[in-house]
Amino acid sequence: MHRSLIANPYASRVTEERIRAVAQRLGAVETLLTERRGHATELAAGAEGDAIFVFGGDGVVNEVLNGLPSGKPLGIVSGGKTNVFARALGVPRDPAAARAERRISLVRVNGRRFGFASGIGVDSEAVRELDTIVRSRDGRHPGSLAYARVVAQRLRRGYAPRLELENLGRASILFVSNGPVFTYAGPLPLRLSPAARFELGFDATAPVGIDGTAGIRLVGRVVAGRGLAGAGGVLAGHDLDRLRVVCDAPFPLQADGEDLGDVTEAVFEAERGAIAVLV
Repeated sequence: MHRSLIANPYASRVTEERIRAVAQRLGAVETLLTERRGHATELAAGAEGDAIFVFGGDGVVNEVLNGLPSGKPLGIVSGGKTNVFARALGVPRDPAAARAERRISLVRVNGRRFGFASGIGVDSEAVRELDTIVRSRDGRHPGSLAYARVVAQRLRRGYAPRLELENLGRASILFVSNGPVFTYAGPLPLRLSPAARFELGFDATAPVGIDGTAGIRLVGRVVAGRGLAGAGGVLAGHDLDRLRVVCDAPFPLQADGEDLGDVTEAVFEAERGAIAVLV
């Protein structure tokens, strides 16, 4: 198998030396370095290899998902701070050890693919605050614990209903999970929809309204691994193919931890069996 390697040289755990070592370990026929936001999508679309490996964090993996040619398997070499997608899939640390193909579904939101999670509300506001604003000011990528802390603080403050979920009802915030792990708080996997599976459609959970008490209760359920589905006052859908969401006003949307801007409408669509991941 001829392998192409796409690397983000600006990722937290990526260096020139490590890029060379990974390329040698893979026997890569080409090594392509990203230069700007969105560049990995272009590189993946034009890559020469029979399989495409990506070295970096969840952001560059998401970009590759959006340019991955049909029929080419994806390999992941973790190089970011959190690496939710690779960890949730059980991708081996040694890229050359990834030989089996695991076929999984992806999800599109307003046409943009994502691998593990998306949301409108508390998570997207945390991404906006920490990644878009803080990172652009300080140049540092906040860790997963920082995200978890901001989300918990915002949930304790509460949210009023402001979203209309087609065929489900009215809610305050929305979480969409493509697999059982929505994100990590350090080593702790946060499972908002434990029944979600990469091989199925997506799961959605949406609290109807959140006050301080409800926020603490929901955080406790997630930390305990029970998820939000089945909790009182939470709308939920399992193994979905499509979900349309209309917002009362423009709200931030995130996918795989990437800030996709403010939206007044979001359409989520499952791509069942979309790609093969090397594990």
